[in-house]
Amino acid sequence: QVPLVESGGGLVQPGGSLRLSCAASGSIFNRATMAWYRQAPGKQRESVATITSDGSINYADSVKGRFTISRDNAKNTLYLQMNSLKPEDTAVYYCNAVKSWTTYWGQGTQVTVYT
Repeated sequence: QVPLVESGGGLVQPGGSLRLSCAASGSIFNRATMAWYRQAPGKQRESVATITSDGSINYADSVKGRFTISRDNAKNTLYLQMNSLKPEDTAVYYCNAVKSWTTYWGQGTQVTVYT
């Protein structure tokens, strides 16, 4: 069973943009709080942005003004638009869903920002 599937990662130059997508099943996505996390090599996984089922959004200070999280409830898909990318944004980005007492994780998608 693969509850969450990320896509859209890749190689990008500093200042560039990427759009990540997370496809979920309807049973998971509906009324769930969705989030993007990231983990750089040798570092702990950290929260990037969250969005509740009613659209309330929070961002990590490091990405405010550059990243935009959104969700399409009709398509059961979560997005992360990443602009003005910096080398420190390099990490594996993970889709996360929390619904009641259950937490789901995707396999991650690699984002590499290089000169």
